[in-house]
Amino acid sequence: MIAISPETRRFICEHAHEDVRLLALQARKYPEVDMPMAITQIAGKQTMAQKVPSWHGIEGLLYPVHLSLEQCSSEISARYKSTLVQGHSLADLTGGFGIDCAFLSVHFKEVSYIERQEQLCDIAGHNFPLLGLNHIRVYNKDSVDYLKQMPVVDYIFIDPARRNEHGGKTIAVSDCEPDVAALEELLLEKAHTVMIKLSPMLDLSLALQSLPHTAEVHIVSVQNECKELLLIVRRDKVDNVPIHCINFVHNEMQKFSFSQHNESTAPCTYTNEVGIYLYEPNASLLKAGAFKSIASAYELKKLHPNSHLYTSDTLQENFPGRCFEVTGCFSLKDKTLKEGITKANIATRNFPLSPAEIRKRLKLGDGGDCYLFGTTLAEGKKVVVRGRKVTIYSSFANIGSQAGS
Repeated sequence: MIAISPETRRFICEHAHEDVRLLALQARKYPEVDMPMAITQIAGKQTMAQKVPSWHGIEGLLYPVHLSLEQCSSEISARYKSTLVQGHSLADLTGGFGIDCAFLSVHFKEVSYIERQEQLCDIAGHNFPLLGLNHIRVYNKDSVDYLKQMPVVDYIFIDPARRNEHGGKTIAVSDCEPDVAALEELLLEKAHTVMIKLSPMLDLSLALQSLPHTAEVHIVSVQNECKELLLIVRRDKVDNVPIHCINFVHNEMQKFSFSQHNESTAPCTYTNEVGIYLYEPNASLLKAGAFKSIASAYELKKLHPNSHLYTSDTLQENFPGRCFEVTGCFSLKDKTLKEGITKANIATRNFPLSPAEIRKRLKLGDGGDCYLFGTTLAEGKKVVVRGRKVTIYSSFANIGSQAGS
């Protein structure tokens, strides 16, 4: 078990909001304090204030080293996952710091947390009761060894490591540890439903080929940054797998659902003219490849097959992404492009220059109310679209109160 001396606890409490880098340099001033432990706990508490705010005010929680915190879910993504599960029994085969397990567990009566790192097990065993989660049993075991001998449960959650043996990021499910593709049949022998959390870096089409029992896909972004690729795997195969694209922006959840069949058959019109409004899909849509589906669903025209920007003359207020009112469409050489502005937010979609190169050429600062998009139109013309952001409204989903809140 992890023990913290009274002196160290007092130091943690008194310096909870200070810069841990500066505190580390002062170790000699506090010989009675376990400074590495204090730094780990202070840094962890500061990280959790942003990542899992509902846990921040709970006294006595223990935190692991920074790498374990870096790899764990945020509260908003953990809460979303918890809306997808329910049953009597759950096994989390890759427990980690325990955020996902904690939030998933509130929908089950019996929960097993499995983790091969002993220190993480000690931390989880200490924290779960403080969070009111006394029904979680902690097991310090290898996930595959446990899987082979475990009883059948309603739900399995597994978050395989997403780096190969050389430390590089993976794009295939088979490169993860453990290899959930090789384990798919065994996983489904042990559970009616399996949720597999994968890196957004993985190729979705390859993942669906590797896991043929996939019944649902959920691609989760927070503040337009793609965070998780979730595959729901069940015993019965599904021919036309629904793909749910989720993006949390402040207090709103943007959601768009489609399938690869929808995408292949959706009508899409390409245009050489930019209308009154320009639309940029959110990160989950871009990851999912819903390029034609989104155009069809919102009656938009796409600028080019490879330019994932859309346009219309009528405002689509529920579009799952960003919308801009177009104030001009220019050649990069057009001197009137930067008229009246000294700075701008610059992005490119299917354009030969990077945003940095455009900024340098136009001699513009960063930021402000003006937005510039370097892109290509249907007939191949290279343009820079200038506009200002329009506030649009997407559906907000109440994902409820969960563990520790």
